[in-house]
Amino acid sequence: MGQERQSRGLRGWWIAVRVSAILSCISQVSAQIKYSIPEEVKVGSVVGNIAKDLGLDISTLEDRRFRIVSGIRDGQFEVNQNNGALFVHKNIDRETLCESISPCLMDLKLVAENPMEIHYVGVEILDINDNAPTFQEHEKKIEIAESSLSGRRFQLPSARDPDVAGNAIRMYKLSHNEHFSLQIRDRGEDKVPHLVLQKPLDREKQNEHKLILTALDGGNPPKSGTLNVTITVLDSNDNQPVFNQEVYSVTLPENVNVDRSVITVNATDLDDSLNGEVEYFFGGELDPQIHKIFSLDKVSGEIRTKGDIDFEKAEVYKLEIHASDKGTPPLGADCTVLIKVLDENDNKPEIEVASLSKQVSENSKPGTVVSLISVRDQDSGLNGKVICSLSDNTPFNLKPSFQENMYSLVVKQHLDRESVSHYDITLTATDCGQPPLSTFKTLSIEVSDVNDNAPEFSHNPIQLYLTENNVPGNSIFSVSASDKDLDENAAVKYHLVREEGSQSKITAYLNVNSENGQIVALKSFNFETLKTFQFQVVASDSGTPSLSSNVTVNVFILDQNDNAPVILYPVSSNGSAEGVEEIPRNVNAGHLVTKVRAYDADIGYNGWLLFSLQQVSDHSLFGLDRYTGQIRTLRSFTETDEAEHKLVILVKDNGNVSLSATATVIVKLVEAKEAFAASDVKSAAKDDEDNNVTFYLMITLGSVSVLFIISIIVLIAMQCSKSPDYTSKYLQETNYDGTLCHSIQYRSGDKRYMLVGPRMSIGSTIVPGSHANTLMLPDRRRTSEEVRV
Repeated sequence: MGQERQSRGLRGWWIAVRVSAILSCISQVSAQIKYSIPEEVKVGSVVGNIAKDLGLDISTLEDRRFRIVSGIRDGQFEVNQNNGALFVHKNIDRETLCESISPCLMDLKLVAENPMEIHYVGVEILDINDNAPTFQEHEKKIEIAESSLSGRRFQLPSARDPDVAGNAIRMYKLSHNEHFSLQIRDRGEDKVPHLVLQKPLDREKQNEHKLILTALDGGNPPKSGTLNVTITVLDSNDNQPVFNQEVYSVTLPENVNVDRSVITVNATDLDDSLNGEVEYFFGGELDPQIHKIFSLDKVSGEIRTKGDIDFEKAEVYKLEIHASDKGTPPLGADCTVLIKVLDENDNKPEIEVASLSKQVSENSKPGTVVSLISVRDQDSGLNGKVICSLSDNTPFNLKPSFQENMYSLVVKQHLDRESVSHYDITLTATDCGQPPLSTFKTLSIEVSDVNDNAPEFSHNPIQLYLTENNVPGNSIFSVSASDKDLDENAAVKYHLVREEGSQSKITAYLNVNSENGQIVALKSFNFETLKTFQFQVVASDSGTPSLSSNVTVNVFILDQNDNAPVILYPVSSNGSAEGVEEIPRNVNAGHLVTKVRAYDADIGYNGWLLFSLQQVSDHSLFGLDRYTGQIRTLRSFTETDEAEHKLVILVKDNGNVSLSATATVIVKLVEAKEAFAASDVKSAAKDDEDNNVTFYLMITLGSVSVLFIISIIVLIAMQCSKSPDYTSKYLQETNYDGTLCHSIQYRSGDKRYMLVGPRMSIGSTIVPGSHANTLMLPDRRRTSEEVRV
């Protein structure tokens, strides 16, 4: 587009040159020839036909060496000797040739020889708008105080345009700005732009203004040049600091570390330099304690912790912060900082026992209040919500009250002091924080006693084995009852049950110590007259009302070796144990001479009799069976044997201390006839004697039978009224074979005992004991406690 404009301009200037040449031809006689040509025309462009205009013969121009001899710089123009045209030889720049001189006129001196002719031609270089206005500086910086008044002017640099006349600078323009306007002042031919302050400046709103100053020339189209104008607004202390928030709010967990950043307050001052430097201070009316907890950096405005943060002491801290600049005079502002302390679960629940009954009666009903308990937690929210619980397996329960965090410790179920007399109840209070914290408290509760337990005997019935011939007035046994209660409720006293009946006669001879249960027999018992009896002892406590229980004591009299053997045969008329036996001399060996019969009122080993020959005239003639007492001949008699022999038989029992008796048998040897006559007499006597023996045996067996029947009846009665397992019995057997023997069986615990006489069943086992003649037979039943005295 620029080339088209330049070509259009050249064509216009070419038309003007032609017109001027014509005019000069017309007036060549009277005036110098003058051409006009625009600058920057194309090299080779014809300015004019100077030969024709001067009236020179074109054909002679070369011979005459028609040329330009002066008036040109660097040969901008040349003459064509062939046609006499003046043409542009080099690029023409008006501003280089003439600078600011207007008009720009170049005088050419032309010479033609043969004949010599000198001609003067003037060429005017016409200006075209080929230069834009320019400023010496790319940017202009101006500092203006924000306190400057409106109307003040500030000179701006002028632009320069090498073009002249109408192409020179014609006007200035300023970019739009509400604070400034442009004023042009003429200084001679120059136009000087001025910046005029129309509106006061505010550095805090805009501390710098960017303007563009544009210079326009008069060309068509006009060209322009620009200048960047930077206006820096200088500060004055006209702004106070401003906090970005009037109220700062921040949350801070309690128990944070010291020197932890809490918040940074920020106040901005739109002023600059010292006027805009802000310092921070705590407000003057602040609680002095705040200075111990928080610190404030006066430069950065950062608030940091200085002491311990405890939610329980303060939930919110209110800080007043003052900000001040360093201007003269200083300006300041204030703000409020609210620090909300977040509760941490740092406090364990507290348990307070408002009232506690250290003792609770064991007959307390469910729901009985034992203690009032209150709990609290200094934390808040869930951290302060407390849940209470009791240790497991206790007969107590926590009952919440209508008032929060109040509980009643109540009896949940029946108490039994005898099972558990003391409770250490662990009360646990746990908050709902994360992690939860717990507090433990132990409550010690004693269960007080009531008289709800009767005295108890360890065994019932009790089997007492009492040796006969006990010493009257001595203790034979001791009963003991225990009471699970305490103190007076457990103080036991004893007494005997004295009822009317067959047993009342026996209990009359017994007494019991009411304090210790020692039983004293006031008489001596004889096994041979009394083998068993029973009585009852009552144990009563001292509670109110008194409770009691009784125990049945089954007494079995044990035999002692207190009876010596009694010789039943032979017995003389005066009562002595002497007898005479006559036997024929011609009897064979093994002939039964006689049989010594004896009886022992004792039983067992004490009644087991053994026979032995204490004295005999000839040991080779007679032999004695040690168990049956039979005397037999050992050999046949000879003529040399004496006619009379004396045998002394010793009968002794098997007691620990043996008792004995002796019988004397005189054996007379007679002839056969005398023997038969004597045998008839003796048979009658023997029949009488046998009748006496039979009578004694009947009495003895009858007595034993009566005692047996009485024992059976008593035992059956005891069986029905007391323990069904009580089966202790006496089984009497009379086995008379020359010697009256006894066999009494009884049970004790898991053993069955048999007291036997001289004859024992084969296979029985003799177990030596305190009474020697006791056989032990196995029995799996165990019915009661056995006591042997």
